[in-house]
Amino acid sequence: QVQLVECGGALVQSGGSLNLTCATAGFQFSIYYIGWFRQALGKERELVASISPESTNIDLADSVKGRFTISRDDTKNTIYLQMNNLKPEDTAEYYCRVGEHWGLGTLVTVSP
Repeated sequence: QVQLVECGGALVQSGGSLNLTCATAGFQFSIYYIGWFRQALGKERELVASISPESTNIDLADSVKGRFTISRDDTKNTIYLQMNNLKPEDTAEYYCRVGEHWGLGTLVTVSP
């Protein structure tokens, strides 16, 4: 059974940093693309970043380029989202996804 568990969300001030973690189990982690998505209140869920097997291909939304970094540790079946220079518009629930499986999310709130 596929399991995705996000953590690391918190309330931070504008300009601050957070590192989100998505721990996974139940599938062959190393061969899958994995993505971080976010959904702000009243808005549609959007892709923030994705990472391919062996980290050979990384995509970032334009809104986070230069501020966010996605990485993976295949020895721990875990992906990370390092978020720097956070802005109030980054406030959202953050989810990781593999295939059609989603985690339950972790809340990031950025105060002005």
